[in-house]
Amino acid sequence: MQTIRDFLRQRGYPSGELHDLPSSQKRFPDGAQYRIEIPSVEGPRALAAVLEAVRQHDITIHRVSQGSGIWMLSDAEIRAMCRLGAAAGIEVSLFVGPRAAWGTSAQVRASAGKNLGARLRGMDEVVYATEDIRRGCELGLRSVLVADEGQLWLVDQMKKAGELPADLVVKISVQMGAANPIAIKLLEQLGAGTYNVPTDLTAPQIAAVRAAVDLPLDVYIEAPDDFGGFVRHYESPQLIRIGAPVYVKLGLRNAPNIYPSGAHLEETAIKLAQERVRRAALVMGLIKRHAPGALMSQAGAADMGIPVA
Repeated sequence: MQTIRDFLRQRGYPSGELHDLPSSQKRFPDGAQYRIEIPSVEGPRALAAVLEAVRQHDITIHRVSQGSGIWMLSDAEIRAMCRLGAAAGIEVSLFVGPRAAWGTSAQVRASAGKNLGARLRGMDEVVYATEDIRRGCELGLRSVLVADEGQLWLVDQMKKAGELPADLVVKISVQMGAANPIAIKLLEQLGAGTYNVPTDLTAPQIAAVRAAVDLPLDVYIEAPDDFGGFVRHYESPQLIRIGAPVYVKLGLRNAPNIYPSGAHLEETAIKLAQERVRRAALVMGLIKRHAPGALMSQAGAADMGIPVA
């Protein structure tokens, strides 16, 4: 094994987990170590509720993300989310639509095939999901979630060719599943803008990832039940220190999966979004108590995918 560890070191990768938990010297372009993300914001009413809760709790958030997909929102709804995000100076990141879990795949419905769920099966799904991005960008979006390496490559090529906005942030979903520094580095090279690490990575594993990559890491401090249900609030100061630049992401334990959302689940989606903001306020209070020197971005940072209203 030592031969392999030496080979990795020679190529700039950690040779194992970093159990000494070194402090990351990497930062967002504005010099900050962390930002706050509220996920599962399913539509303009939910986003409006999030922004009102942010005002009530007197906190700053930097990004909201959505899981149902661009295809589940009308043009008017997407434009409304873009207006709200632009006015608040926050990134609005919407998932692509068609995915294996909602298609005709039999494998994804089998116990051993669930990891296929967010992938794109065949070239038609790649085209459909990328058309979702093209449509969203035309309506003002500047941040999207993807979970397929093939689509990631395509979107990066389209950005370079001028077919998609050059400033489009490509956020990689936790469902991509890459769980080691080499795999995540490959996604960075393919054009990933930020990467959501698996929810169960330990602090030494996250430190090893940070040593290998420069892109921001999205880290669930509280994970939904179907992603493990971990509540890691007290780890947040340490994860910011070793993982910077990092998006501190507040999912919600003991909450239903509402994907794909719609009017039939809207009131539930709003309540869940409001509670995620309350959880964010709790975590931010903890960070201020136990890591008062940690640097957080201001709203409206220039590198964020703030929508065009």
